Amino acid sequence: MGGIHGIYRFDGLGVEPRLLAAMGDRMRHRGPDGEGSHLDGPCGIAVRCLSSMDMPGQRQPQPLSNADGTLSLVCNGEIFNLHELRSALQELGCDCATASDGEVLLSLYEADGDDFVRRLNGTFAFALWDARRRRLLIGRDRLGVKPLYVLQDWQRLAFASEAKALLVLPGVAAELDRTVVADYLHLGYVAAPACFFKGMRKLPPATLLAVEDGRIREWRYWRLPAHPVPGLSETEWVERIRTCLADAVRRQAVSDAPVGVFLSGGVASSGLAGLMASHSGQTISSYTVGCGSGEGPAASHSLGHARRVAERFSTRHREILLRPDVVALLPKLLWHLDEPLSGTDFIAAFMISDCARQDVKVALSGIGGNALFGGYRRCLSGYYLGRYGRLPEWLRRCAHFVARRLPTSHQPGPLDTLRLAAESFAALDKTADERYRSALQVLDRQAVAALLLEPSIAASDPLTRAFAVAGREDELNRMLAVDVETLLPDHLLLLADKMSMAVSLECRLPLLDHQLVELAATLPASIKVRNGRPRRVLEASLAGLLPAGRLDQRSAATAFPEGAWLREPLAPLPGRLLATEVVNARGLFRPSAIADLVAAHEAKQAGVTDLLVALINLEIWSRVFLDRRDPTDVADELKAYVAPTASA
Repeated sequence: MGGIHGIYRFDGLGVEPRLLAAMGDRMRHRGPDGEGSHLDGPCGIAVRCLSSMDMPGQRQPQPLSNADGTLSLVCNGEIFNLHELRSALQELGCDCATASDGEVLLSLYEADGDDFVRRLNGTFAFALWDARRRRLLIGRDRLGVKPLYVLQDWQRLAFASEAKALLVLPGVAAELDRTVVADYLHLGYVAAPACFFKGMRKLPPATLLAVEDGRIREWRYWRLPAHPVPGLSETEWVERIRTCLADAVRRQAVSDAPVGVFLSGGVASSGLAGLMASHSGQTISSYTVGCGSGEGPAASHSLGHARRVAERFSTRHREILLRPDVVALLPKLLWHLDEPLSGTDFIAAFMISDCARQDVKVALSGIGGNALFGGYRRCLSGYYLGRYGRLPEWLRRCAHFVARRLPTSHQPGPLDTLRLAAESFAALDKTADERYRSALQVLDRQAVAALLLEPSIAASDPLTRAFAVAGREDELNRMLAVDVETLLPDHLLLLADKMSMAVSLECRLPLLDHQLVELAATLPASIKVRNGRPRRVLEASLAGLLPAGRLDQRSAATAFPEGAWLREPLAPLPGRLLATEVVNARGLFRPSAIADLVAAHEAKQAGVTDLLVALINLEIWSRVFLDRRDPTDVADELKAYVAPTASA
């Protein structure tokens, strides 16, 4: 684990060691346990290392090289089928002397060429220099768990695990790519290959990029299976999922350092805790995050389910409470993220990672369970549509009326169910793709255009491109395919990687083991979700392991009261961060439109909080990166905005 970076010069000149060192220094938090570099003429590759797997006495520092020194490699991540691959290589006569992932990768490359990545079960970003061919090969894992940013101009191609490492290079400035702002306000994130920094891009998941003889070739090596597998009974599916999930947890819970688990109290994380407890002879550390004082309904929803699970498996359990003063963390966290995200989930991800890092170096997370097994609210829309689609037109019109007036609920219960049913009523006249977009968007594209000084609605946006390659008639599995292309790598996995690595913690995701992901993609929708019950097949696969009764159906992070916090006690923030003079200086948005939004928030108008938070995060990110201000300085500014006045 850690971070990788490197430079390939098209002009044939040698790479300067000081540049590689400067790039690594910018990512020191990713790899505090060591660093290394390899330079060979026009190519230099380097690494910052976080140790979690190497056995004492068998460590081989990166970069790794083959026996004759013609291949060199740096890798960020873990290969979970390492032992099986080593055994297979040894049967072919390869001598694998160390326990390092990288040595196996080099041997596989020598045996299989670029196709070696197809044999890997793991999360990784790597760079491999083939001195014989004078060829650089870089790549990302199938799901995009490990990030990789690329900068290319006439002189060089540079890459790094974090965009900020590329900003130290000569001639590179932190300049906003204004074309991505519309996508950000539409979805709350920017999907690969786009990037907030002008001149940079994100290498998409499951992608390899090769530079040879000054030419660049880029290609995709993996996609989800396209069709469900028919003919299997529900019992057979449950057994397959149980076996595959148990194998994934068994592989990923292996570490020479202590391993913990992020425990939201939902089905996925609770299942991970149970499987870890059944495989381990040691007490497991678990961590959960909530908001408020630790008492009352909100805290009970966020923390109570996790406590029950922790008690069942006798974990060493710790709770982290988020309060409004976490706003002071935003500049620091947006610096670590490299790019703004909407919402506040990344604050929770950082806080829980920071707490876990006090005890462990590796933590397992249940990210991916909702996408794979139909756990999102939007996955139930088909159920409600099928149930109510035959009702009279006048009743459908009533549904539109009701949906617009029901307050948003973050708690499971009748109100939440009624709102979801009403929203589904109102969506009867939309296509499945339109319903997906409506469920995920922060703001529709027409409304985004109305905010921008230079409005433009692209003919093809990230979701349109993802729909085009999804190619499934099954609505639920089509959602999964689009999630895998967009939301998963560029929002959920980005924040998981950046927030855990900010505190030098390795976050592993067993539910995104690619074999389990492929299995879930072939699971018919009728078995994933039935009778309005999400994740029912996942629950069935964990039967007998989890506590009796209904588990929490939401991640605790979704329950944070951003709207209430921004009205009190963080009420001054919107007006100060989005003041007319600030908006004018940025030159992105129509000042009158932003002023109307702030006024609507102050009037407690429903439906504006998500957009307001997205704009606030963008402005704070701009102060840190575009204005080149120290995050601590910006944090002090935020504290001053919300500090109580000295006057009575």
